[in-house]
Amino acid sequence: MADHRENGTVPAKMKRIGEHRPVTVVLGTQWGDEGKGKIVDMLGVDADLCCRCQGGNNAGHSVHVQDKHYAFHLLPSGVVYPSCKGVIGNGVVIHLPDLFKEMNRNKIEQLEERLVISDRAHLVFDLHQQVDGMQESGRGQKSIGTTKKGIGPTYSSKATRNGLRISDLIGDFDKFSEKFRHLVEHYKQMFPEIDVKVDEQLKVYKDLRERVRPMVKETVSYLHTAIKENKKILVECAQSTILDIDFGLYPYVTSSNCSVGGVCTGLGIPPHMVGDVFGVVKAYLTRVGAGGFPTELLDDQGKLLQERGGEYGVSTGRLRRCGWLDLAMLKYSNMINGFSGLAVTKLDILDVFEEIKVGVAYILNGQRLNTFPASDDDLQNVEVEYLTLPGWKVSTENARSFSELPPDAQHYIRTIESHIGVPVRWVGVGKDRDSVIPIP
Repeated sequence: MADHRENGTVPAKMKRIGEHRPVTVVLGTQWGDEGKGKIVDMLGVDADLCCRCQGGNNAGHSVHVQDKHYAFHLLPSGVVYPSCKGVIGNGVVIHLPDLFKEMNRNKIEQLEERLVISDRAHLVFDLHQQVDGMQESGRGQKSIGTTKKGIGPTYSSKATRNGLRISDLIGDFDKFSEKFRHLVEHYKQMFPEIDVKVDEQLKVYKDLRERVRPMVKETVSYLHTAIKENKKILVECAQSTILDIDFGLYPYVTSSNCSVGGVCTGLGIPPHMVGDVFGVVKAYLTRVGAGGFPTELLDDQGKLLQERGGEYGVSTGRLRRCGWLDLAMLKYSNMINGFSGLAVTKLDILDVFEEIKVGVAYILNGQRLNTFPASDDDLQNVEVEYLTLPGWKVSTENARSFSELPPDAQHYIRTIESHIGVPVRWVGVGKDRDSVIPIP
């Protein structure tokens, strides 16, 4: 075999593999709720496929189109476009009754013909949701803040290897029924008080399997065929980097990998096919549930952010804790994901502030940290080094180009860029599609 390294030539086929990167990823950089749905909706206009790679209906992505509001939990946000197919990958866990409720509620034309569901995706059952609630209640004051949607227990079943997948459901139903009964018995041994009406549940799933069957595919080969056909693939990650099961603020995390690695494991896409990775950043910071929050505002400024930003969860309705933007956290997210660009959302919420603070570094025991702490105890004890910037005190809601933003608002965006070393590609100043400003 010829050694092409000697004369510096590379076969054309090898060149194409390195150059053709059709997969674009959108993911969260903070504690979630950054507005990923809006950015996915914006990019979805050119996408052939929009994919979810992990999480379940604990996600909440909102899309506003004129007077129409879509609330997505399992569906990829790109399906609002008739030309875009939606893919729910193998890394997602699916509560089928809620999926169909979501489809009915959003009333998207020809959705069942455009939705593809992986046969390897795991099923969330009502018993998982019961267990989730029991586990969370049992934590008392140390509760994690789970949505109680059964996501964690389903991933536990997956890891324990007694979970059931879509392929089980559409296969031999007698075998599915037997596996389901074993799963119920497994949980009854740990939670004797659990109440599962097995026969009723099996009847429900016998009906659901016929409705879901036409949507089910082996999505690894399906996506690889799409790549070979030069289709544009958009991946929408749920939750966010600081909620990642490995890299987040453990144990206040979700149960899946919601950083860029989850794209490969949750869809079966090889890493060299991933091109742009866009991180979505809220112009300030929010989180739900317990755990450290170094830049949290517990005063009237925090309440003002909460009120102006409408900071309550799409999935749960819970009020979100609010604070200043944390660039130390954002740097850490960039280390993990390698962002090619950022989208800063909800800049307009800051329009009323005289001054705006930005956290730029953590100090722990007199030492400046160069990363995000692994321990919540450490995060609770860090001191934040702040940069104070002037507010702009003028509405940005009608701006449709970067030059139309007030100079101090532009300076705020450039400050984010200079500290992270990643260009800001878009700035959001409202709810509607046309309120996302591209930056050349």
